[in-house]
Amino acid sequence: MSEETVDTASPFEGEKAPPSKRADLITSAVLMVLGLTVVGLAWRMPTFVEQSGTGLTAPGIVPGFYGVAIAILAMLLALRTLRRPETPGVGDPGNDNGRLALAAALALVYAGGLVGRLPFWLATSIFVFAFVAAFEWSRGPAGRPRRLIEALAIGLGAGWAVTLLFEDLFLVRLP
Repeated sequence: MSEETVDTASPFEGEKAPPSKRADLITSAVLMVLGLTVVGLAWRMPTFVEQSGTGLTAPGIVPGFYGVAIAILAMLLALRTLRRPETPGVGDPGNDNGRLALAAALALVYAGGLVGRLPFWLATSIFVFAFVAAFEWSRGPAGRPRRLIEALAIGLGAGWAVTLLFEDLFLVRLP
């Protein structure tokens, strides 16, 4: 029996090359410093124990969780980058200023237009739906109805989960 080598097209054909290892390591270092700074500042916030406050009602607990999450994700980015082989000849594939502008515009509409005018769960659901749908739309017309249904499910789930988490666990009154 002879072994034949079959060349198949990569499903990732035409996608952008990953950013350079240096860029990822610098990003992870900056995010690690940011995360640890947030944790340090959250730790210094008052706990209001003298006013019968508990650890879960301390104002620094949510920013502290965010800081820990940012630091952990920065560490994972650095580890993934160090394990990834350097691809010779692959540099910065360019920037995505259009996608950045779209994300910023959606965030501004959410924070400046939806929150406070609609129930929080609905505003968050609309924002997450619009965000997912906008970034999935560019993948082409094939499968768009399914992706829109998935975006709707993700949006409704995120709106419900965020509201439940903040109101019932962190005891934060949402607008």
